[in-house]
Amino acid sequence: MSVLLLRLAGPLQSWGSSARFARRSTENAPTKSGVLGLLAAAQGRTRESDVSDLAALRYGVRIDQPGSRLRDFQTAHHADSGKAMPLSERFYLADAIFVAGVEGDSRLVQELYDALLEPGFLPFLGRRSCPPSQPITMGPPENVSLDDALRSTPWQASDWYVRRRRGRANAVKDLDILIDSAVGEDPHISIRDIPLSFNPRHRLYGLRGVRTGHVTTPPLPASPTPAAPPHEPTTGLKPVRTAPPRTS
Repeated sequence: MSVLLLRLAGPLQSWGSSARFARRSTENAPTKSGVLGLLAAAQGRTRESDVSDLAALRYGVRIDQPGSRLRDFQTAHHADSGKAMPLSERFYLADAIFVAGVEGDSRLVQELYDALLEPGFLPFLGRRSCPPSQPITMGPPENVSLDDALRSTPWQASDWYVRRRRGRANAVKDLDILIDSAVGEDPHISIRDIPLSFNPRHRLYGLRGVRTGHVTTPPLPASPTPAAPPHEPTTGLKPVRTAPPRTS
């Protein structure tokens, strides 16, 4: 068994576990279905593919920078008829950073890490309009427990957020953690976000028991690391071939 950690950071993220018609909400932390969908996309799986092996992975997430909730109204027109579609209300998390992890069979976890290095489909943070602003991978899989990995990984918050939080007299010293309940353990909450099928014609999700907790804020990296170059997720794509200009 091994653990793969992911850094989920971006200007906008949206992790919905339920939707009501034109209202698309977001949870306060990445859902299991959303993160597994990201991993499945990196492997090049289609929405009709079997994801039971991914659903069996143990999942956990640490909230390093909660961000702020943002609401957006969107309008659209039907591509064929041109008629106006219902006004939709969508929610996002702005300037949030999370450390998510999956634990399971070492071979599968290694395959997921390799896929993130050369993804079959572009990764996004819950919705296609939410690209990551930092590399998602945090290093190769490790042979540790998911609990230990989430507790010991250095704090990933932005510099401005660290300064602001440390400057408060009543600054919170703990980070929230949400992790899959162990077998036989009573969950604190339940979320319907275990992906049983991503097929757009028959999406299906199961209930997941979640244990909530806190961890003392880990220290920042001991030595400052060189600033990473701007992360552009489309850098590796080949340019689209355009037809030669028409001549009269």
